[in-house]
Parts: sequence; structure tokens; C-alpha cells
Amino acid sequence: MSTLFVLLDGAEDHDIPQFGGKRPLDVAEMPFLDSVAKSKGYTTGREYTHIFLNEFLTGHRPELKRAVIEALGLDMNVSGTRTAYRLSPAYIKDGTVEWAYNMEKLHASLTKCVLDNLHIVEEYGPEINFFLNGRAILTMEWDDIPDLPSPPMPAPYKEVPGPLGELVGCVAKEMNGLTVYPWGCGRFNEQRKIYECAKDLMTISDSPTALGVSASLGQGYKLIKDLDERFPEAQKDLESFNVLLHMDEVDEYSHQKDPQKKVRVLEHIDKLMEKYFSDAERIVYFVDHGTSSITGEHLPVRVPFWTSFDPSVNNEDVPVKCIVPRIMGHGCK
Repeated sequence: MSTLFVLLDGAEDHDIPQFGGKRPLDVAEMPFLDSVAKSKGYTTGREYTHIFLNEFLTGHRPELKRAVIEALGLDMNVSGTRTAYRLSPAYIKDGTVEWAYNMEKLHASLTKCVLDNLHIVEEYGPEINFFLNGRAILTMEWDDIPDLPSPPMPAPYKEVPGPLGELVGCVAKEMNGLTVYPWGCGRFNEQRKIYECAKDLMTISDSPTALGVSASLGQGYKLIKDLDERFPEAQKDLESFNVLLHMDEVDEYSHQKDPQKKVRVLEHIDKLMEKYFSDAERIVYFVDHGTSSITGEHLPVRVPFWTSFDPSVNNEDVPVKCIVPRIMGHGCK
């Protein structure tokens, strides 16, 4: 019998003053989750989704850098000596990198500017793929793998070396400080094996992060941008596969520092879960980390998970690597 894993990305949070000191998970009305959850446990969140997911599914932190994982999720070439770079919108000013999340009005012009300047790295065979609000993955035949600051919090600016740095600088000059800043850089190497009881997994998401983790473990993955459209697809796939249904929007609204939007999307997800999975027998909800709706930062705090089929977890703290073996029972090694 297949299991539906539901990832509420970044659902934990700070206490929100406008909610009377409560968190979005406390405020959101989620009657379907409440009705199906036979048990609730806790674990410790990780800094990023790809780290949590890899440990959740294999018992180990990933062998791959974030950019490589996301390149795999976007079906990009990371073979041989190609290096992958995660490019995130950011403002470079006063010696600081400030990550840009409210990019609805600017991402089209930023994308065009990057493409117009891509000739700077042309000799390295660049392949670039843009996704949510101006974010991108770039792969190319270049041997420099810089260690650069990562989002979401502002960081001291560190110069990007070589022609990629020239590209970053040209875009910033033309866009009044806005550019795409690389991080999570690396090359492909072999991953650990997925838990036997979690294999035959189909991941459905709008995020190359979750898709790339699944791809790197030899599992299935489908990029579906629209939140509502993910649910009927997951319902169909659950007949043949274990399914990981990823809601990146919860995390994104936190980065935008909009707790009201975060509550609304959690409630909307609950309605969709009831519509499509009211008869599902095996559902696992889980949270990978907190994301503050006050500061926009990731919070590697204590996070909950719920299961509809295993009543043995009773408000216990379970290590991330032990959750799947614990709740899925025999068959895990």
C-alpha cells in the first residue's frame, strides 16, 4: 500500500505579534489534518530543505551541493567536469548581499538582463534554467567552485571569481544593484541509497530542490508549478507509487514576511487534502524547518510530523534519520 508524504515546507515559525504571540501553524484552521492524524511526533529541522529531505529519505545528509541537486531536478547536464551554480536574486550594496524575494515585478527584466550578458561565459558552454521569480541554475565547464554566502539572511559581500563574477557585476550595474548571486556550487558525485520502504517514490513539486533530491536518489519527479494542480496528479500517482507532495509556497510566503498569506495557504492546502485524499489510508505530514515570517530567515528548530496510520509515536522526539524506519515498520534497513 502506497504512502503519501506531505511536506509543509518551512511551516514552523516565530511567535507572531499580530497573531497574539501564536505561530501560523497554531492559527491556521486545518480540520482535515486534525481529523486524520493518529499520532504526532517531533524532530529537529535542518538549515535547508534538501538537507532535511535527504536525511529523511536515506538517513544521511546529501553528498551533493544544492545547485547540483536542483540541476538534476531541472534535467540539466551535470556530467563530467561541469559545475553547477545556484543563482538567486540579490541586491549588492554597501558591501552586503541582500537576497530579494519580492520579485514579481522585476524577475522578467532581471532574467532578460542575465541572458543578454550570458555571452561573458560563452566559452564555458553555459546552460541556464530559470524558475521561481528570477532564480536560476547555471551549469558550465568551469573548474572554480567558490564558497559563497547563502540565503536567506543578508551577508557580507564576497567577490565572485572569474568570468562568472564579471557576469554578476555587469547585471548589477545595469539593474541598479540587483543581480543573481551564486551559491551552493558544486559537481556531481554519487548519492546514498533511499530507504527500501520509501522507494518507488514520485515527487511532485514546483521546486527543483525537492525534485532534485528525488532525481538524485533514482526516484520519479514531476514539476508542477500550480499548487492546485499538484493534488489531482498526486492522487493519480498514489495508485502506483509512494508520493512526496511538496508545498514550497508555505516557505516562500514566510520569506516574503507575510504571515497572513502563510496561514491562508496552509488552510487552502488542508481543503485540497480533504478534497483529494479523504480516503487515503497512509498519510505522513512533515515539516523540514521553520521560516520566520518576521525576519525571513530559516529556523533549524524543533518541527512536527503527523501520521494517519501509526499511533505509536506519542509526542516523542525522533531523529530525522529514524522517522521513516520508525513509522514505515519492517522493510527498512
